[in-house]
Amino acid sequence: MEQSALGRSPQAADLLELGAATVGEAGGRPMSSRLRPAWPGARLCGPALTVRCSPGDNLPIHVAVARAAAGAVLVVSVGGDEEHGYWGEVLTTAAMASALGGLVIEGGVRDVAAVAGLGFPVFSTRTALAGTTKTERGEVGGPVDVGGVSVSFGDWLVADHDGVVVIGGRDLPTVTEASHARAQKERELFGELRAGRTTLELLVLDPSPVDVLGDPGGKAQ
Repeated sequence: MEQSALGRSPQAADLLELGAATVGEAGGRPMSSRLRPAWPGARLCGPALTVRCSPGDNLPIHVAVARAAAGAVLVVSVGGDEEHGYWGEVLTTAAMASALGGLVIEGGVRDVAAVAGLGFPVFSTRTALAGTTKTERGEVGGPVDVGGVSVSFGDWLVADHDGVVVIGGRDLPTVTEASHARAQKERELFGELRAGRTTLELLVLDPSPVDVLGDPGGKAQ
């Protein structure tokens, strides 16, 4: 599935290339593994626009989409209710027209086939059919807790098949630098592994707690 690149900045493209796993090991804060891509191949990266909805209502999401800057990733809390589809084809079409960067929501989404066909990156905890009201109070731009992580307006999100990580806005340069350093170290590690060295050697691991019965791999030590 081809994904839209609308609103993707050089910074976002760089972090996407590094990947969520690398960023998460270099200072990013991982969200719960319950948050998964709504369709295979979805990836996103960008600054957070935080949204807090009342359970069963998505009016604040409509407000956020109407006011968000290009490249923004909506990070949405729905008050613990996951039985409604807070996002679908209509909001996806509107978000793409404004070149938004994606959606991370601890709740349900629907019209998944249409969203996938449009290539808009969505990470959610489930698919849910039931519709929502559009009348209740909420908030755009305040702190939210999503996936067990506190997210503030201007933090950065990186998400791919490995999961979702959050980078504090002030920490972005430090985490980006650390992620590049980690990626370079891993490239060197892979080269050593291909040359025949073991992870036990390279990672300086102590194998003594593990009982090896016989010689299962034909490599007696």
